[in-house]
Amino acid sequence: MRILISEFMDEAAVAALARHHDTEYDRDLVDRRDELRARLAGADALIVRNRTRVDADLLGGAARLRVVGRLGVGLDNIDVPLCESRGIAVIPATGANALAVAEYVIATAMVLLRGAYLSTPEVAAGRWPRAALSAGREIAGKTLGVVGFGGIGRLTAKLGRALGMRATGFDALLPASHPCWRDEGVEARTLDALLAEADVVTLHVPLLPATRNLIDAARLGTMRRGAILVNTARGGVVDEAAVAAALRSGRLGGAALDVFEQEPLPAGSPLAGCPRLILTPHVAGVTAESNERVSALIAERVLEALAARR
Repeated sequence: MRILISEFMDEAAVAALARHHDTEYDRDLVDRRDELRARLAGADALIVRNRTRVDADLLGGAARLRVVGRLGVGLDNIDVPLCESRGIAVIPATGANALAVAEYVIATAMVLLRGAYLSTPEVAAGRWPRAALSAGREIAGKTLGVVGFGGIGRLTAKLGRALGMRATGFDALLPASHPCWRDEGVEARTLDALLAEADVVTLHVPLLPATRNLIDAARLGTMRRGAILVNTARGGVVDEAAVAAALRSGRLGGAALDVFEQEPLPAGSPLAGCPRLILTPHVAGVTAESNERVSALIAERVLEALAARR
């Protein structure tokens, strides 16, 4: 059987696949759509990250395709219903990058609360902004609001609580009576109540019609003044222009955005030049360690799926 990999994957996992099947690895193939479509025609399995659009256009000529492995957890770049109708298994790397994302959330929240860590250019230039940076805030004792209480959200809450935070959570699919809230030591809230009391709000929901622009100007206006917003979910979950306005007005105390409505973030974005803002290129879940875990998991599960379909 033949496996095609269109985005970066840990080399050891690629080698594991190659020991069993004809494996073609081209980490930049995602950027050559016509070539990707042509090479997929003879493949039994496709492995992607978040940039390869697995849609009707790509699948049209993929008559042999039986498995799509996703090096990550979000599936909004994959037409899952179409794959299911074609008998193509879609396999995400559930849980394998959770720690990387959770650490990103806590680390960026600490940077934005404290404020002092971004002073290197001033100090190196001979200035001494000690007085201006003396009002930084500690993370202990703050309230963490987790929107979306799946595996990543739960681990983020656990890390926050380990640092002395009080954790609250909202999940549209989990009633307040569900035992997971008690088991995790997290207080269930409605979304509006969570936004009103949290010092740090972190988003862990998929991009669906119900979650598009979930955090818009109105909801930003209900957040505690000076609160921190962290989005590692999907860009369309927040209104970027509204976040920019809230940062410039001082209503929002800071934001860390790893995902965007359009990726790469286009020049001229309203986010450009905003104060108290950390922007990263959809990398919260990608570390050396998580790449090994994600790649190994998907390699194993793709091999299992292909073996089951012989």
